[in-house]
Amino acid sequence: MAIRRIEPSETTSWYETTYHTHMSNDIALTSAATLAREIRRGDRSPVEVMDAMLDRIENHDEVNAFTATRPEAAREEARAAEAAVESGEELGPLHGVPVALKDLFGFKAGLPNTFGSAPFEEFVPEYSAIMTERLEEAGAIVVGTTNVPEFGHKGLTDNRLFGPTSTPFDLDRNAGGSSGGATAAVGAGLVPIAQGADGGGSIRIPSSFSGVYGLKPSFGRVPLRSRPDAFSLHTPFIHHGPHARNVEDAALVLDVVAGPHSDDPFSLPADDVDSYVAASHRGIDGYDVAYSRHFGDFPVDDRVLDVMDDAVQAFETAGATVDEIDIEFPVSHTELTEMWMREIGVFYAEMAQNFADGGLANLFERRDELTPEFADLLDLGMDLGAVEYKQDDVVRTQVYEAVEEVFAEYDILVTPTMAVPPVENADEGTTLGPETINGEAVDRCLGFCLTHPINYTGHPAASIPAGFTDGDLPVGMQIIGPRFDDAAVLAASGAFERVRPWQHKYEEVVPE
Repeated sequence: MAIRRIEPSETTSWYETTYHTHMSNDIALTSAATLAREIRRGDRSPVEVMDAMLDRIENHDEVNAFTATRPEAAREEARAAEAAVESGEELGPLHGVPVALKDLFGFKAGLPNTFGSAPFEEFVPEYSAIMTERLEEAGAIVVGTTNVPEFGHKGLTDNRLFGPTSTPFDLDRNAGGSSGGATAAVGAGLVPIAQGADGGGSIRIPSSFSGVYGLKPSFGRVPLRSRPDAFSLHTPFIHHGPHARNVEDAALVLDVVAGPHSDDPFSLPADDVDSYVAASHRGIDGYDVAYSRHFGDFPVDDRVLDVMDDAVQAFETAGATVDEIDIEFPVSHTELTEMWMREIGVFYAEMAQNFADGGLANLFERRDELTPEFADLLDLGMDLGAVEYKQDDVVRTQVYEAVEEVFAEYDILVTPTMAVPPVENADEGTTLGPETINGEAVDRCLGFCLTHPINYTGHPAASIPAGFTDGDLPVGMQIIGPRFDDAAVLAASGAFERVRPWQHKYEEVVPE
């Protein structure tokens, strides 16, 4: 059970006052918090909401977000939710609200979970993820699972089973990864909230490309159930967190899912924040904000920098001071990316061995069915020596110290989330990022993402829509907070949103 007791709010939020009262595409663009309030008051039927969402998924999933749905079970749970309202039962803060899960480790018992991998096409988990359990305890109803790259190995969503997932803002371009199906589903109005996971930027990357808000809480804030190895999630740090169309919804989800759990040896004790939603509403007057345009030496497309240079001024409007800074990491962006590949390669190799030992699919013997880049990561992990693997922690320590030096002087660190706007889709399973940025070579799986250094450190971070290029493609801003200070990330995110709201853009891409 979640530690924090969340009382459902009946207070009309800034977001609801500003947007919900005039958005024409009603249920599809209504926030999770608003839906929950309307359902609790009896103003909106959870059956009506679920029918509308399932109809949209069936008829308007042009982005290719979903890999599996559970329409009969979801409708039955919606009818039970409606009966609970009518009988006056105690209701959770997300009572009757539809939610989507990532088709990776956001398990729901009995719902197919493929990992985006052909050898696991028929896999059905026997247990649920802790985040999934807590969402359901809060009253949310799982509608289905969303697309990922194979085992989340790259920053783009595409695989041989389901093909590429598109950003709602251009169906020829990718939603980002690895939680691309989740972000595309939220941005396209198919669900109001979705579960994501982040081991190298997989919440923040697709949030940037799909034009939604994604929150990577502090490592351990949202517990994970990893078996048979409960200690496998530290290299790189892997996080679960929410995707939403506004900051308040993400904060509401964090209120519900945060807190320690005995199944996760890395889970953090409950912090002293009474409400993450309240934190998202507070001001940032007097904050000192550090702005790093290149986060070390990452090459960044001018289209992204043009949006970012303008967007950071919103913090000054909100009462903060913004300084442009340089961060000196111990190695180049290329070496940082190569280090992440080694770390995740070992993670995947151990995972694959555990699958084989446990009688599940043997990925080593079915290599010809795998995405080539993922297969290469398995080889890398199997070949890496233990001492070489641990020596990367020396560089990782220096990365941590460089980030901590920023927070010795500043309250928040902001960077671009991505070095480029959304990239074009390719054939099924083959979508990759750019070969070069500004003439400089980058890794095509992750080198165009300014996110993975924060998976070395475990700091809380988010990607918030910063604006749009001249071609109307979304650009995300990465907001990073001090260790364990998720509330600071939410406060800065909420303040930015109030100055630079973006929700009206969804009306342009979500069909009636």
